[in-house]
Formats: sequence, structure tokens, C-alpha cells
Amino acid sequence: MTSVQHSSEPAPAVAFPAGFRWGAATAAYQIEGAAAEDGRGPSIWDTFCRTPGKVLGGDTGDVAVDHYHRFREDVALMAELGLTAYRFSVSWPRVQPSGAGRLNPAGLDFYRRLVDALLEAGIEPWPTLYHWDLPQPLEDAGGWPERDTAHRFADYAGEVHAALGDRVSQWMTINEPWCAAFLGYASGEHAPGRREPAAALRAAHHLMLGHGLAVEAMRARRPQNRFGAAVNLYAVSPATRSEADLDAARRIDGMQNRFFLDPLLRGSYPADVLADLEGHDFDACVRDGDLAVINQRLDQLGVNYYSRFTVAGTPGEATQAATSPFSGHSPWVGSEFVRFVDGGRPVTGMGWEIDETGLHELLMRLHREYPPVALYITENGAGYDETPNGDLPLNDTDRIAYLEAHLRACHDAIAEGVPLRGYFTWSLLDNFEWAWGYSKRFGLVHVDYATQRRVPKESARWYSRVIRQGGLPDRR
Repeated sequence: MTSVQHSSEPAPAVAFPAGFRWGAATAAYQIEGAAAEDGRGPSIWDTFCRTPGKVLGGDTGDVAVDHYHRFREDVALMAELGLTAYRFSVSWPRVQPSGAGRLNPAGLDFYRRLVDALLEAGIEPWPTLYHWDLPQPLEDAGGWPERDTAHRFADYAGEVHAALGDRVSQWMTINEPWCAAFLGYASGEHAPGRREPAAALRAAHHLMLGHGLAVEAMRARRPQNRFGAAVNLYAVSPATRSEADLDAARRIDGMQNRFFLDPLLRGSYPADVLADLEGHDFDACVRDGDLAVINQRLDQLGVNYYSRFTVAGTPGEATQAATSPFSGHSPWVGSEFVRFVDGGRPVTGMGWEIDETGLHELLMRLHREYPPVALYITENGAGYDETPNGDLPLNDTDRIAYLEAHLRACHDAIAEGVPLRGYFTWSLLDNFEWAWGYSKRFGLVHVDYATQRRVPKESARWYSRVIRQGGLPDRR
């Protein structure tokens, strides 16, 4: 591991509030490795990775970046960077291999050790209880389209909270339920790789129900803890002002944003989205009382933001980058005809358009249109194809520019009254990037996958200065 060099810095011209949390985020399957060690059971991603044609290069998370064995080194690196908070996910199959019943003591002990190491380093732990690694036995029983999975999740969440809740006060339940439901069960681009639109809708509802049941269980035990969920939101623009394109934007905003925000924060599904979904029998899975359970009081809402969508509702060539290197079915249940078009903006190495104004737009919308809730940017970052230059830090100027622009958008929103309390960049380390395998890198820290050597990039050094200064220089 190469150290981050510190130097004295001037006071920032663009200062963030005192107590603002500066963090980085990761996910268990993407970094831990040790896939068959210490009692961990298989997840849907273990199975998916072994299905030919699902992950680029046939890559798997079997080793990933070996965080399971190297977590102390990684925590030391976080401390050198100056992180005040670290968002990680708990691997359900490591803690409860069958998805129900008996817990795996060795799995829980790993997270106890990780939490203790973070606290010793002065870094606040932010566990997320579900970041897509469903235990395979639960998928064999039907997966998230089955209502029972929501109850199994709540049981698992309660057990983890019982083990760690005395030392962990900040809890996130589910991460990006849109991806888990619609990429997993509609387009088949993510695990478990199913292409069943009606099942995807049931999965989305049960993910939200599982969130609500988990918050109920955890808050009953320790009401002083803080609970929330992380949703991936996009600013959505019509390609033109035509009626068809405006309707396409309404539809995609509905399925991507409002389908999750409205039940979480208002206790209802949007009426126009329900109309779009007629014929998919969605109403049948929503039982009396479900929305009240989903609409638990949130102490915080996590916003994962990467890009803006530009959409059209008329025939033509779609140029928007896919969510996987492999073509799949449309994840947009009820609006499969909508196409995603090039908005004319610069793109990251993922082909995702860069538009920090969309983040400001979303934060202002949440502040103005929804009940008050503390907001956190729980993921924001840029993936590129990168080649290191020997032992020198990788000069990832594009990533620095991306992060700086989005942090300025955050600051502007705070100045306009948005209760934004923290920022977690994605990601701390280069890692397994789902269907893209190891071909794309999002990390502040470069990882040599052959040797597992960690070398902070220039973006890590830049972010470390931002944290020490508590803000950004005025360069506008």
C-alpha cells in the first residue's frame, strides 16, 4: 500500500457545513472475495457469474479484491485518506447461508471485527444490509418475487442489528431496489438473470416491503439508531417537447424515481405509474397494510446518482449505453417502447453521460416535493478504463473533474436549503463491477488484481485534501 502524502491546505472557498460526513462506499460481493470460506454460502451472483455469457470475461467475485483478508489494511488506508464514514454492505449468505434459520458465527464475527477496526480508526460505520447478494437457496424458492423473501430479509436484518447495533448507529436497509428488481428479474442483465416482467414488479414491491419490515424490527430493538434506504435516482429529460417524448420522460421518471420515492416517503404508489402497469397484475401483490409498512419514518434517505437520462417515445435509434455489456430485454416494464438517446454530453468510461446539474435538480426536487428527510449522497462516482504508470499514482483527472463538479452541485443545493448531510463517493477501491467484471474501474485506489497491491490515485489525494479542508477551492 502506498501512503497518501498530506500537506497544509488553505481554507476552502466552498465550505461544507460542520459535521458533514465525508465517506466512500463499497459492496460485499464486489470487494470481499473469500466466497467459499468460513461458512459463506452461495449467492445469486455466484451462480450468475458461472453462467456463460453473463459476465464479461467470465469474471467472478470469488477473490475480488480480497477485502475479507485485507480489511485492516483497507481501514488504515481509509484513515490516511481522512474518511469520517465508510459505507459497506453485509453479505447475507456470509451471515445466514441458507437465507433463513441458523446464523454463521464466523460471518458475523467478520463484520464485528470490521466495525471495531473502523471505530478504532475514528471512522463511522454505515452498513447496508442488502446490496444484491441474495442467498441462492432463497432464489431457488422463488427469490424476491415471493413475498416470503421480504420476511426472511427482515429476520436477517434483525439478527445483524442485534449483533452490531450496540456499536453501529447508522443503518441502510436496501441498495438500489430498481436494479435488484428490474435488472435482475426483467432484463436479465443482473443476477438472477430472469426475464419475467410481472415477477420483476413483485420483486420491487417485496424489496420495499422487506425494507419496511426490517426497519420495524430494528427500530423496536434500538429506537435511538438511524435507519434509511438508498435509491438510485436519475434526472430525466425528454429528447424534444413533443407529446410522445414528454410522456416517455414521465414514464421513465415514474419507474426509476417515483415508483420508489412515493411509497417510501408518501405511503402510496404513483397513480400514473400504476396505469402504465395495467395488465401486469401488480395490484395483486400489494396487500392491505403493505404501504403503511413501507412508509416507515425514515431518518435518512440515500441518493445514488451517476447520470441523466434523455428519452424519446417515438421510433428511432437508441444510443444510450446499456447497463450491461450484453444486450438484454428492456427493464422498463410497461414502457418497453421508450428509447434512450444521446443527450450530447461528455461520457465516462461506462458510456454514462456526465451531468452534475441533474444531481442538483434531484436534490432540489426531493426538498420541495417530498416530506422532509435528511439526505445523503450514498453513491456518486465515475468508472473508466485505466492503466497504472508503475508505482506512480494514476493521474485520473477525469474522475477528479467529475467528483468536483458533483460536489459543487451538492454545495449549491445545501446553500438553497437542502438538508444534505454527507457524501459517499463510489468507490473506495477498484473492484468487481457486476456484469462488466473487472473491465471498469471506479476506485479512488487502484488495485492490481494479480497482486492485490493498493495504490491511491490522484483522485484519492484530491479527495483527502477536500476532506481536510472541509470543502473546495473557488475555481468558478
